[in-house]
Amino acid sequence: MREQDLAERYSVSRQPVRDALLRLQREHLVTVQPRQGYRVTPISLSDARDLLRFRLALEPACVAEAIESAPDSVLKSLDEFRRFSGGHEDFITYNRGFHTALAHASGNRRMATALCDLIGQADRLVRVSISNLKGHDPAKLVAEHVALIDAMQSRETRTAARIIKAHIGATEKRVLPALKRNAVIVEERSL
Repeated sequence: MREQDLAERYSVSRQPVRDALLRLQREHLVTVQPRQGYRVTPISLSDARDLLRFRLALEPACVAEAIESAPDSVLKSLDEFRRFSGGHEDFITYNRGFHTALAHASGNRRMATALCDLIGQADRLVRVSISNLKGHDPAKLVAEHVALIDAMQSRETRTAARIIKAHIGATEKRVLPALKRNAVIVEERSL
């Protein structure tokens, strides 16, 4: 894809397109092809695994920080994520909002920034995860979110840690096999 083509397609100047593409490049979501433009970076199994493991290390820490230090009003604000209705694209937005809210509830700016960046990069994995749910119904994922909200609002740190770790583990169990089956991955490369 080329800047000019995207600018014309979306009826904007090239500068916002260039800015967006540079951000996507920093997030490793697109790569520059000399004299050809940009292309979407394929998902590698190792990158997906690394991303999920980093999330497994970081998100439970954010949840624990939130339980320990967030005011009740912040934890109560998570109630907006108790329900979801919509399609896959709507779920991507809902899911990003939920996990971003968890990150910010921690009150730790650095952890929240790192987790929000990670969540943005994981959107493609969420798409794969949803499409590999039985019946393609995200209700199971929403139920996991609700259980986590309940534990956090009750300030049950151990229960919340178990739930968020299981939630991320279940995502990994859906995503990695799906990536192996589909043509959205590239072969793993040694460094």
